[in-house]
Amino acid sequence: MKKFFILFVISAFWGLTLRAEIEPSGTYLFAQKDGQDLFLDIYEPLDSAARMVQLDSVTTVEKPTILFVFGGGFKMGNRDAAAYKPWFENLRNDGYRIVSIDYRLGLKEVKKMGISQRDLLDKAIHMAVEDLFSSILFLRENAEELGVDTDNIVLAGSSAGAITVLQADYECANRTDCARVLPEDFRFAGVMSFAGAIYSTNGPVKYGSCGPAPTLLLHGTADKLVNYDQIVFFNIGWFGSNRLAERFGKLGYPYTFLRFKDHGHEIAMAMPYTVEVQKEFILTCVLKKVARTLDILIDDPRIEAPEIWKKGPEELYK
Repeated sequence: MKKFFILFVISAFWGLTLRAEIEPSGTYLFAQKDGQDLFLDIYEPLDSAARMVQLDSVTTVEKPTILFVFGGGFKMGNRDAAAYKPWFENLRNDGYRIVSIDYRLGLKEVKKMGISQRDLLDKAIHMAVEDLFSSILFLRENAEELGVDTDNIVLAGSSAGAITVLQADYECANRTDCARVLPEDFRFAGVMSFAGAIYSTNGPVKYGSCGPAPTLLLHGTADKLVNYDQIVFFNIGWFGSNRLAERFGKLGYPYTFLRFKDHGHEIAMAMPYTVEVQKEFILTCVLKKVARTLDILIDDPRIEAPEIWKKGPEELYK
């Protein structure tokens, strides 16, 4: 597989106008855990014909359902936050079904994070992954009523949600204990990570024989909140997008990576501005199953970050 390094400007995406909020087509209780009700929202495409895409002269397939996990440092956030709605609307209008889920916030009561609290972080990540898997089980059990093909789901997440979706695919591929609630042959159709990472207690990231799902990574090279590279302590590792891309390349797994030069964690909220890249990834790598590696450096100093995203985790969590 050939790797391409391209320098280009993405400011056209950043100039999009945010639209009014949209409402879900339906809201469903999918689990009750630790005294908490967990809900998911489904946003159905307005035009059923738009759900289908022509791959070639004879093959027409349904676009995947996109299951979204919100961000907030495992401390805060909502499945229906207004900031996500323009992205939901764009995808819905193009024929994609969106499912946005709740999950338990494992760090909600934690005041400060550091290396000594790594067990709390591990627990919070796996709580979120377990809740994601519970939402999959609910969709499978109600697939006929909801019209969801659970063999055609692309995971997408922002920040803590990006960590969750990368971790979920990692756990699923390795058939870990928490993934055993899913059928043995279950796989995700793809993963889209907006500033995510994988947490491993077994050294460098490795996958089972099936490998990872087709993966799209977006990350700022100066991200201080979810580390762009890695943090390693003996066998415990926090592997950001840069290290994951290196690992994927070494193991022969294709991937698509958008590196935002000198940008920080604001890339976690880049969904509305890179949506055409996402759609192209889904069409090419998920639906057409093209095993390519595309590694892109984006240099656009006009992308401005909110001040809060420039803070490190110690400042954010205090």
